[in-house]
Amino acid sequence: MTAKQASRLWVASRKGLIPFAREAEGWRPGAPSFLGEPVTMVLHDERDGTLYAALRLGHFGTKLHRSSDGGASWEEVAAPAFPPKPQTSEDKTPWSVDVIWSLAAGGSSQPGRLWAGTIPGGLFRSDDRGSSWQLVESLWNRPERMQWFGGGYDHPGIHSICVDPRDPKRLSLAVSCGGVWHSSDDGASWTLGGNNLRADYMPPERAGDLDIQDPHCMVQCTADPQTFWIQHHNGIFVTRNGGDEWQAVDPKVTSDFGFAVAVHPQDPNTAWFVPAAKDALRIPVDGKLVVSRTRDGGKTFEVIDRGLPAPPAWDLIYRHSLVVDDSGRTLAMGSTTGGLWISDDGGDSWTCASAHLPPVYALRFG
Repeated sequence: MTAKQASRLWVASRKGLIPFAREAEGWRPGAPSFLGEPVTMVLHDERDGTLYAALRLGHFGTKLHRSSDGGASWEEVAAPAFPPKPQTSEDKTPWSVDVIWSLAAGGSSQPGRLWAGTIPGGLFRSDDRGSSWQLVESLWNRPERMQWFGGGYDHPGIHSICVDPRDPKRLSLAVSCGGVWHSSDDGASWTLGGNNLRADYMPPERAGDLDIQDPHCMVQCTADPQTFWIQHHNGIFVTRNGGDEWQAVDPKVTSDFGFAVAVHPQDPNTAWFVPAAKDALRIPVDGKLVVSRTRDGGKTFEVIDRGLPAPPAWDLIYRHSLVVDDSGRTLAMGSTTGGLWISDDGGDSWTCASAHLPPVYALRFG
């Protein structure tokens, strides 16, 4: 059965959570939630329709809210929190959640199960729809964590959580900067993956160290869960064996630096990226916002700009701000300068849904 194209999009932004709905005349915004407040992550749980919104309120800390009526009303629930740091600990990382950087739902056989990744790099589990959270100490206590460090943030963080659709006990995580991690036993134990990833920002003798890699975003193909794509600080990588061995992909036509990646849910060979100029620049290459797409597993790429702004453009697409729906035909992309573009033809062309949003942190269909 062919999946229907999405009809609703959630925009997590610097000034609130803004819903967009597909209407006859195009995508239109609705009334925002959490007006004026930074929403760092949003999750639509397809198992029961629940919405979750993570907020970063500075002096008031990190908050998490839940809605059971499509965003009409919200209730505050517990936010992930670290236990007190032992007085004897030599860990330089603060044991205090700064940002909820990722949210993922468990499998259909795990009602109530949620996963959250934070800055600093903690993984948390909830089994009651976010009413309570537990730190996954099996990962937090790994000695390799002491090698992790921050990329764009002061401290490392877990930004990508992939739950295997075949078996929800199989988890894969990406950490900036801490590499790629896998669990086959529901988080009870972990192995460090990422062979052939490289970190050119390190001394040559450490470029291949697995525990200091900076995968900017990692996604898993629903129909072929052995295939993952990574947009890394140092290029584009793909694996077809579950994440143990990675292959570098040369896009040739444009920069291999960027933050966002999306993979077609039914076709593991089709993936989309948004190239940028690195390192400190973090703007479109030559001031031209484009999307690059491969449809043959990375052998060739095409650059798409139809419907996107002409240069000079300053739009950077964060790692959670490029998404594809279950049909693989509708994509959405939001920028740091408040642009939102939607494609209903698999990325062949784009339509501007708004050019005047707050900076966009994350997008979710649902």
